[in-house]
Amino acid sequence: MRLQRLWLTDFRNFASAELELDEGLTVVIGRNGQGKTNLLEAVAYLAELGSFRGVSTDDLVRAGMPSAVVRAEGERDGRSLLVEAEINRVGRNRVMVNRQRLQRSRDLLGAMRVSVFAPDDLAVVKGGPGLRRDYLDATLVSARPRLDELRLALEKILRQRNALLRQSGGRLSDDVAVTLDVWDARLAETGEKLAAARAALVERLAPAVAAAYERLAEVPSEVSVRYEPWWRQEGLAAALVVGRDEDLRRGVTGVGPHRDDLELAIGGMPARSQASQGEQRTLALALRLAAHEVVTDEAGSAPVLLLDDVFSELDPARQAALVRWLPEGQTLLTTAGDLPAGIAPGRVLTVEAGTLRPGGPGGGDGVDGGAEPADADGGP
Repeated sequence: MRLQRLWLTDFRNFASAELELDEGLTVVIGRNGQGKTNLLEAVAYLAELGSFRGVSTDDLVRAGMPSAVVRAEGERDGRSLLVEAEINRVGRNRVMVNRQRLQRSRDLLGAMRVSVFAPDDLAVVKGGPGLRRDYLDATLVSARPRLDELRLALEKILRQRNALLRQSGGRLSDDVAVTLDVWDARLAETGEKLAAARAALVERLAPAVAAAYERLAEVPSEVSVRYEPWWRQEGLAAALVVGRDEDLRRGVTGVGPHRDDLELAIGGMPARSQASQGEQRTLALALRLAAHEVVTDEAGSAPVLLLDDVFSELDPARQAALVRWLPEGQTLLTTAGDLPAGIAPGRVLTVEAGTLRPGGPGGGDGVDGGAEPADADGGP
């Protein structure tokens, strides 16, 4: 996967921008609040149709404008790829791949892959289990897009089962019992499949995370990544039977893949509560780099790696280690400060108040004039 050019129109704080990306490393320099992360967010949106910052689509449209357009041109598996998205404040958003309009957002999965590391990724290590489940499932879907159907099926089953639990008022009538048996059977089947896929993924991730952590820390480190839900020993069907009374009382499903956690440890101690801030940041980056490696192996080509302000999160030694161990493939990296020694970007851009110019303080190539506006009739 390689992106060659990116166009923005009324996206975030960019009225209009067009940039060319190096096939290796492109670095975007700028002070905080100038628009560096917005560029990465635009690229990621074309792969995932959502913001990795967790904001609504309205927030992606420049203030006062009715819509935004993001376009990227590149190649995948030796073939040309054009992905275009029109983000509307009112009405449906539109997405096209090679001039063909997509009817469902899931049809975009696999067309373009990205791996994103942002400062907020520290929460994957420090935060609650939901963030680690999201990390696992996002990696699963990126590696094997068809598994998104399994994830969505589980969500639908849980909504239906939870609605039945709430409607029961805590009482197990004959009708409720019969219907609950149906949803339990579906939940057990779908949940077991998702858990098995997660477990298989973690078997591949665990050594990759440990290796990435040691490369960044440059010291031997005992890092472990485990996914071992207690209910898998007896099976989800049996666990649902045991927990049925409690589920009825609370009106919510208390066991299953939606409650599982990914256990992260350093030196045998839980990373969430016992690791230092530096260790947690290094582990967060190692998780993303490992996911990038696994997806690359599964897909046969590397996703575009997006590193947002990564150097500010690392001490000088770990900055240098990251530079030495950047994965092969295309990387777009932002920074608010000086670049560490040893880094050799193919292209450097500077952004200020939503305006791009080529080069850093010394100038350079890589940015063109404004993007053409969206064609009102022909799509974004």
